[in-house]
Amino acid sequence: MPKIANPCIDVCKYKREGHCIGCSMTKAQKSLYKQLKKDAHREGFVKMLMAQQDQMGKFDGWRIAYRKKCKKKGAMVPDRLEQRAGKSSSAA
Repeated sequence: MPKIANPCIDVCKYKREGHCIGCSMTKAQKSLYKQLKKDAHREGFVKMLMAQQDQMGKFDGWRIAYRKKCKKKGAMVPDRLEQRAGKSSSAA
């Protein structure tokens, strides 16, 4: 079973009240993700992160970049991200 890819998309600019403008993670969340060993925990973290992004707004670019990263690494793309793929392109 493929691993869950790190949600960081290598933007790493903390300009939204301590949240990265690329992925919405704080420095503490990035550190926490690296400590997670089980795929179920990592998948849960990514789903939590997507909920955080929905709450904060303006992270549609992350979904596109993260999907590409997952496919490039042969990693699993979380279900919720796949479900939103059709919605993101039609919502514009």
